[in-house]
Amino acid sequence: MSSPPRACVIGWPVEHSRSPVIHGYWLKHYGIDGAYGKEAVKPEDIADFLRTLSEHGYVGANVTLPHKEAALRAVDQADTAAKAIGAVNTVWLDKQGLLQGSNTDAYGFMINLQGLAPDWQARCDVAMVLGAGGAARGVLYGLIAAGVRRVLLTNRTVAKAETLAREFGSPVDVLPWDKKDSALPACGLLVNTTSLGMTGQPPLEIMVPALPTAAVVADIVYVPLETPLLAAARERGLTAVDGLGMLLHQAVPGFEHWFGIRPDVTADLRAEVVATLEAG
Repeated sequence: MSSPPRACVIGWPVEHSRSPVIHGYWLKHYGIDGAYGKEAVKPEDIADFLRTLSEHGYVGANVTLPHKEAALRAVDQADTAAKAIGAVNTVWLDKQGLLQGSNTDAYGFMINLQGLAPDWQARCDVAMVLGAGGAARGVLYGLIAAGVRRVLLTNRTVAKAETLAREFGSPVDVLPWDKKDSALPACGLLVNTTSLGMTGQPPLEIMVPALPTAAVVADIVYVPLETPLLAAARERGLTAVDGLGMLLHQAVPGFEHWFGIRPDVTADLRAEVVATLEAG
């Protein structure tokens, strides 16, 4: 008799992860005999841990910082998104025992954007993405795949933005950080992928009123849930998309791989995660 499937989130540190709350909710909601836990794995041990995932009793895992790039190197096969983004955040063992890797960040971001701003593409000939880290890679991949004509990429360290723009090519153009406000009137979508505005981090200083009245503003930060950027967007009457939805939706494909059911992102799930955020 086979044992119930087990999955986990792997990170260093890992205590901050909300993944156990999300997957624990779904396991209970769907009445699945399975488990989801946390594994604190040191960077020097991540490749060995992933290659012996089944020996640790797991059918798959989420991979969080700082292991996502190492996970891409460790998997047997990676999907198109993972290769393009350069990182893996979801792994599972297939029927042949091969370790498969995916990056679901772009999926999570785009599904959340589509859900909260269904007509965003009609408003968005030009998008601006703030930041040039791992999250920006996922957002760029998603926007380009959706057919956005032009993406202005800006970052406090311009060299990082230039490197990223070269990797993705057209339609990404680099914009100096101090020139971002002057470009806002042409942007139908503004996405913050930096940590600016996050609890404990410096504020994001940007002229939200310069955006068109039909613009959409998205922030991948979800602590706090209502960032100053989103508050300024709502005050301006713009459509605001918070970062929690991206977190919830990016978890869906992994759960389906591990436990065999494609779960729904619901208001009840969101409320349960919000309660953990408010509890600190």
